[in-house]
Amino acid sequence: TSPFAWLRTRFYYLLIRLYFDQEFSVEEFTRGAKQAFSVVSKLLSQRKLDLLDELVSPEVLQVLKEKISLLPDNHRDALAADIDSIMYTTEGDVRIYYDDDGIKFVSILMCFWYLNGANLPDEVPGGAKVFQIVFGDESTKEKKHLLTANYEFQREFTEGAKPDWTITRIEHPRLLE
Repeated sequence: TSPFAWLRTRFYYLLIRLYFDQEFSVEEFTRGAKQAFSVVSKLLSQRKLDLLDELVSPEVLQVLKEKISLLPDNHRDALAADIDSIMYTTEGDVRIYYDDDGIKFVSILMCFWYLNGANLPDEVPGGAKVFQIVFGDESTKEKKHLLTANYEFQREFTEGAKPDWTITRIEHPRLLE
């Protein structure tokens, strides 16, 4: 992350604490986002999309239903991320905005890097390289892929709105395209 982006996100977090939620904690949000990413990615992998109604926006869920049905099994398996296999997490973007009716929203894009043992080719269409990590010695060699995912979380902060974060964007580059 660039220093400018890091400063900008910290400024937005300060605005969230000052004007929307005095209890907001970056660490707590990140912990919750990692949990949500793990749960949602596993449900996607298992094609249990009906269990995502409360977690994912209806628009994203509709797109996912179309894409998941077309995925080969190995790509679908690669979507799943155990919480312990998440190697790195960072914020991609933070936005605060109001719609035409004065409803206040906060949106946070989270980027995840995770290890997955799905049987993926070394290269995927388009010439993109899939990073691999090998664990163990020659006799117990286990190959894992380092994959990325971007999930955007959105919450309405208008008075009286439910205090729930909803996933409004899901991207698994090279897998869910």
